[in-house]
Amino acid sequence: MTTQFIVIGGAIVVALIVVALLFKAIWRVAEPNEALIISGLGAHTKNELADSLGFKIITGKGTAVLPGFQTARRLRLDSRATNLQVSCVTQQGIPVQVRGVVIYKVGDDFTSIANAARRFLDQQDSMNGAIHELFTGHLRSITGNLTVEDLILNRERLTSETRSSAADEMSKLGLVVDSLQIQEIDDETGYIVNLGKPHAAKIAASARIAEAQRDQEATEAEQVAAAKKAAAIRESQIQQAGYQAEVDQAAAKARQAGPLSEATARQEVVVQETRAAELEAQLSEQRLQSQVRKPADAKAYETVTLSQAERDARIAQAEAEARETELRAAAQASQVKQAAAADAESVRLRGEAAAAATKATGVGEAEAAKARGLAEAEAARARGLAEAEAAKAKGLAEADAIRARSEALAENQEAVIAQQLAENWPQIVEAGAKAFGNVDHMVVLNGAQGIEEMLAKALTLGGTGLGLARTLLSGGTPASLNGSEPDSKKAVDS
Repeated sequence: MTTQFIVIGGAIVVALIVVALLFKAIWRVAEPNEALIISGLGAHTKNELADSLGFKIITGKGTAVLPGFQTARRLRLDSRATNLQVSCVTQQGIPVQVRGVVIYKVGDDFTSIANAARRFLDQQDSMNGAIHELFTGHLRSITGNLTVEDLILNRERLTSETRSSAADEMSKLGLVVDSLQIQEIDDETGYIVNLGKPHAAKIAASARIAEAQRDQEATEAEQVAAAKKAAAIRESQIQQAGYQAEVDQAAAKARQAGPLSEATARQEVVVQETRAAELEAQLSEQRLQSQVRKPADAKAYETVTLSQAERDARIAQAEAEARETELRAAAQASQVKQAAAADAESVRLRGEAAAAATKATGVGEAEAAKARGLAEAEAARARGLAEAEAAKAKGLAEADAIRARSEALAENQEAVIAQQLAENWPQIVEAGAKAFGNVDHMVVLNGAQGIEEMLAKALTLGGTGLGLARTLLSGGTPASLNGSEPDSKKAVDS
């Protein structure tokens, strides 16, 4: 039993394998992009077109093909492309070269498939050449009726007219055009180039103008942006500088806190020392008033009073002596004048007497006149001598009086100057203290001694005035006028 089952199973398997091989040998399936063209015994379809063809067309499905009785061949239905490069002449007689591409395929309907099968089933590779020649002729024909401008500006017209004119031939061949594109139109004469130059120049000019305007706008925008950027940087730097100044100020305050407290404490010490120095200066001033100024004023007053009394006495004595001298000179002059008048009168009388005698003796009138003239001249000379002696005596008296007054003043000039200084001592001290009037804060390091030294230097200005007065009274030239400084000035500067 087991052997029988194995034999039966092997036979079945062999039978199945034989069936599968037979099925594969006779069954054909059409791919989506192809059509099966079956010819031979019983190869026809149930439609009228297929019956008239004498072969069977299968698309998109499978069918059985009896080996030895039927033949199955495949017709490709996918798209094909062919390049066009056609030399044409336009309506204007300008030779151009048109380059394009045609994308075509076998039609999907049975009529187109049948037409293509009859013409290209065994020569499918020759479709491109046929299509190229077909469209070359139509392109030359259509281009000859168009201008270069039409070809350039209205390529759609060229494309549509070419497809329309080739539609009948393509239908007879069982082909349809999926796409026709004119890629390039060239001319050897440069017509197209020259045709575009005016427009190109216009566009170039417009482009340059637009570029210049855009460049100007861009430059203005860049300048505005740069200005805003500079302003922002400036504001940032100002703020940073302000913040840095605050930080530096805080750091400086922190660094100066210690020295500032020390300086404040030292300032308080200096203020207290200054107050003490002021009190000491006031005390020194009081001492100066009581010990120096008042005794000096009293002594100066005494000296001036005694000098004035002595000077007045000497002046009075000198004036009395001068008056006495004047009176003696006047008396002498009067005596001389009287003697001269008497002499003149006597001379005149003698002359007249002589003239009378001469006349009496008969000498003549001329001699008498001569005698009178001589008498008058003698009298005039006598009067002149008398007046001269009187003037000389008066002048000698005045000179003696002036000399006496000058001697009295020369002997008592110290007293006079001392009196003037004593009377103007407050103004002298005030003028010397004006040197300290513009000082806001003054720190005296050696206390009361420093105050006394400054006051002493200020008061030495009075001694300088005294020396100047003495020099002027003695008829000399002050040292300051000779280009050298007085000793008191040097003392103050030191």
